[in-house]
Amino acid sequence: MDLEQFYQPGDVVYVIIRNPHVQGAANVQEAAVVNNPDQPGELALFIYETYYPLTDEVAVYQTEEEAEQQFQQVFGSPDSEGYYG
Repeated sequence: MDLEQFYQPGDVVYVIIRNPHVQGAANVQEAAVVNNPDQPGELALFIYETYYPLTDEVAVYQTEEEAEQQFQQVFGSPDSEGYYG
């Protein structure tokens, strides 16, 4: 899929990203669509001071509300201690 027809550098999008330090922890995170500095001509997501390739394997949402709805469907609601599942 040609992602450049959907996204342009400077777009703000939302993704569900897992915390690499805490197994099972994930959250909705705002990301910027940017030109990939490592692969000229390709787009990347800039999150937490890191570039991630923007591919069709990444679930990207136009609004935070869309991402939150999907997050709730996948991870459920938090319990009284704030854990999802």
